[in-house]
Amino acid sequence: MPFEITASSDFSASHQLRLQDGTLEPLHGHNWRVKIVVGADHLDSMGVVMDFHALDAKLAAILAPMHHSHLNDLPPFSKTNPSAENVAVHVAKAIELPKNIKLLSVEVWETLQFSAIYRP
Repeated sequence: MPFEITASSDFSASHQLRLQDGTLEPLHGHNWRVKIVVGADHLDSMGVVMDFHALDAKLAAILAPMHHSHLNDLPPFSKTNPSAENVAVHVAKAIELPKNIKLLSVEVWETLQFSAIYRP
């Protein structure tokens, strides 16, 4: 896709990964950062992929329930490990885009040093 735009947002939440032996890691929190990249083959009549504010609003709506929460208590993380990778998949599955816009990637940072990228 020759055209791409991104939107980023933050949320604060705690989580506990379920470890391979069945135990939970210690409760801890992060200031998570999420970046979504969408693309299109052609620009619309305004000369844009899509409105930045519309993309930002869609991302904010997905992240709002996670803000100031314990991810393990929220679906899908009550059954799926609340890892950065699974947060990225959750955002990717939840985003609703116009039919001519394609989701290219979702990147989720747990810290300034560590992120996970999902490319559907």
